[in-house]
Amino acid sequence: MRVLIVEDDKVLREGLSRYLHDAGYQVDAATSGSEADTILVHEDYDLVILDIGLPGLDGFEVLRRMRSRSRYVPALILTARDSLDDRVHGLDMGADDYLVKPFALLEIEARIRAVVRRGQATADAKIVYGALVLDSAARRAWLAGQPLKLTAREWSILEYLVLRAGKMVNKDQIVSAISGCDEDVSYNSIEVYISRLRSKLELAGIRIRSVRGFGYYLDKQADTTS
Repeated sequence: MRVLIVEDDKVLREGLSRYLHDAGYQVDAATSGSEADTILVHEDYDLVILDIGLPGLDGFEVLRRMRSRSRYVPALILTARDSLDDRVHGLDMGADDYLVKPFALLEIEARIRAVVRRGQATADAKIVYGALVLDSAARRAWLAGQPLKLTAREWSILEYLVLRAGKMVNKDQIVSAISGCDEDVSYNSIEVYISRLRSKLELAGIRIRSVRGFGYYLDKQADTTS
């Protein structure tokens, strides 16, 4: 398993790197937030161990940028900041766990195993359709690697169509599928949401087809040639 440690404290960084290397992990290290962000753009990791008080970009900004990308990488925050507000902020921004310094090496190894297990479950919740990636657990989407802004209703309709790619769905089925967002959804509203989704998706070769009197459908395979 490949791990990136982002820590500016040399003693802690080198000690943790040695410990994890001896435990069988492939370990790389970064000493600043800017260095870590550059590495994460170009390299794939199974886990990022992230300090908050970093030179350049702080750990929260590194985490925000990580979560804006399509590939989900589990993140374990290590920090001397032990306030409740900091812990809540880190978890709200997408951290998978939060460990306050000082810590026992046996504990961090157990936390790593738990975070990676949860990360694998989150990855399994992703749906890929051509250039579109949907994260059903986080209810987030990316198009051609860029975050896709969707309202709650747009998200629900898009997920419903993608999961049924190649099959016709009518407006009654769509209304039923998004009823958790708002009980009062009209057929005209469905047409508006479909129109908005088309404008967001078609440049990437993803087209919502319509058949008058029947409903809507996505091609079984997304058009990746556009």
